[in-house]
Amino acid sequence: MSLIDESFELREIQRLEGHTDRVWSLAWKPATGIGGVPAVLASCSGDKTVRIWEQSRLTGSFECKAVLEETHTRTVRSCAWSPSGKLLATGSFDATTAIWDKVGDDYECVSTLEGHENEVKSVSWNASGSLLATCGRDKSVWIWEVLPGNEFECVSVLQGHTQDVKMVQWHPSMDILCSCSYDNTIKVWAEDGDSDDWHCVQTINESSDGHSSTVWALSFNSSGDKMVTCSDDLTIKIWGADIMKMQSGDGIAPWKHICTLSGYHDRTIFSAHWSREGIIASGAADDAIRLFVPGENGLIDGPTYKLLLKKDQAHDMDVNSVQWSSAENRLLASASDDGTIKIWELAPPSGK
Repeated sequence: MSLIDESFELREIQRLEGHTDRVWSLAWKPATGIGGVPAVLASCSGDKTVRIWEQSRLTGSFECKAVLEETHTRTVRSCAWSPSGKLLATGSFDATTAIWDKVGDDYECVSTLEGHENEVKSVSWNASGSLLATCGRDKSVWIWEVLPGNEFECVSVLQGHTQDVKMVQWHPSMDILCSCSYDNTIKVWAEDGDSDDWHCVQTINESSDGHSSTVWALSFNSSGDKMVTCSDDLTIKIWGADIMKMQSGDGIAPWKHICTLSGYHDRTIFSAHWSREGIIASGAADDAIRLFVPGENGLIDGPTYKLLLKKDQAHDMDVNSVQWSSAENRLLASASDDGTIKIWELAPPSGK
């Protein structure tokens, strides 16, 4: 039975309060929420802080365990855990990226990465944790190599976008980086095997079925053969690539448009995130969350995606980020301009 054949509701299980300004971004800590390890969530805000939330073993409720402050001097826009969960990277409008390590019960800033001319908008680790990507309002994408002793060396500054870069995201299994921008494009970056130079191998724009306005976010499915993007043009687009070709070393297979989801949000779509089991969540400036799942494959038009459920008034203001837990617990976290984070559970309707 497919997900579309089942009945679900998105049930709010907790509202997390503590930030004093809009909450921009969320990141679930890897390898938590499973095997008796409490789930851990990081959030970052316009209040210049990062908060670490941990689920209680006894009550199941999330509690704020740490507030990371007095390091960034402006809005903290993005946060991301390294694959091991040891380090947390945070990008700020103060033009720096901070690297945090947990020492005992406290988190310490062990490195500060400088170089962007102004606001850092997004941070992302590659699958092995050996590389960190950052991007910003200065239209550039930076790739940092992680060295021993919490040292970071910039190995490439990628110029190609003509406007503010909103997000960077590494492929889940290969060192391929995607970025999306205010210039309405998505760019795919890869390293040249001969020269070790990073370069753009594909630009997805409106002429290639891309978006017609700012692209705010992107996310890969767990197998890495599909990508979802969302935009100010009120659409969500699904892309596919021949992952087998890329894994075999036969070059970079281009991303091709699969389908466009439109008519589900009536204001800018800020966030889209793919769960491990293939459910796409979207959050938007209409204060709503939508969930999509694969539908029946069309014989002519190819794969389709269907609305699983909609949650209107999920927050009192814009939904800036939606993030599925990496554990198989169907927990979704959302962050909003209203200063709150909500934890949701995708579950059968009450009474069933």
